[in-house]
Amino acid sequence: RVRPLTCSEARRGDRQVVHSLGDGTVHVSAARHEATFGFSAVFDAGASQEAVFEGSGVRQLVELALDGFSCTVFAFGQTGSGKTYTLMGPLTQGEMQPVAPGLLGLMQRSFACLLEQSRSRGPALVLSASYLEIYNEQVRDLLSPGPPCALPLRWSKTQGFYVENQLCVDFESVEAITELLLRGSQRRRTSAHTLNRHSSRSHALLTIHTCSGAVSTHPAFGGRGAHPSKQGTLCFVDLAGSERVKETGSSGELCVEANNINRSLLALGHCISLLAKPRGKRTHIPYRDSKLTRLLARSLGGSGITLMVACISPSSRCLSETLSTLHYASRARRVTSRP
Repeated sequence: RVRPLTCSEARRGDRQVVHSLGDGTVHVSAARHEATFGFSAVFDAGASQEAVFEGSGVRQLVELALDGFSCTVFAFGQTGSGKTYTLMGPLTQGEMQPVAPGLLGLMQRSFACLLEQSRSRGPALVLSASYLEIYNEQVRDLLSPGPPCALPLRWSKTQGFYVENQLCVDFESVEAITELLLRGSQRRRTSAHTLNRHSSRSHALLTIHTCSGAVSTHPAFGGRGAHPSKQGTLCFVDLAGSERVKETGSSGELCVEANNINRSLLALGHCISLLAKPRGKRTHIPYRDSKLTRLLARSLGGSGITLMVACISPSSRCLSETLSTLHYASRARRVTSRP
């Protein structure tokens, strides 16, 4: 998704170097740089939030999660490229007025789609949510009361990597899950720097757990369920943006945060590069290199179905980061999982 030039970029005289060619291709043209990239879909600056929801396949992921699959949507890109806006719409933290319906992000639209589908599937469907952030390589629960404390990350043969003692909250309406999203987002670490007034300083993972199919305890079935329950997940990952400390003017704590963010994104990129190789040529995939790659292990190379939304700026000043994001996304596109 290519965001529009910002007012400050236009005032500064930045040129637009990224153009959508239609047909899922995007062209980068600048001095000494001419490159074309192909993706499943490309959304230019004029695309509405609704168009991104309908054209990116998120609606299908909602249905697959209800059918018992493990689905993930993650937004990746430079700081200030529109990841949080794409997933959540404009940040209205501390403001009383609700977001205009047309500006709602992929998450709120998915919630509405999920509840709409759940009504047709009857009362046997149970929905719950958990919300975590990875801040400076610590996993913190955004929904539990009190100040966020670090939670341990464990491994089991059946679950893979999981977070111990995380809070999972049941919900039955769009209002309830939206309130959980807002409550958690307000506790998430953000800071202002020269490229972004609301820069996310952590990776955030909101996971919807779906459990459908009531278990029967009728004696005729020997006390066992006639229809085993189907358990699926729909996980939204808002990655903190990659950034160059020189350009953001970060120092002190902000600089430590930036280094941790970049290190975990590098680990993610390394895993994606190895997963993009043919199965026969793969070496060990180093998921244990960061908390982020551990939590995304199943989504990336395991049994999940994953959508990556690469967010980029069209500005000439962001050219190197934009090219980096496009190469990263091209590698991710070659990864195949076995749902």
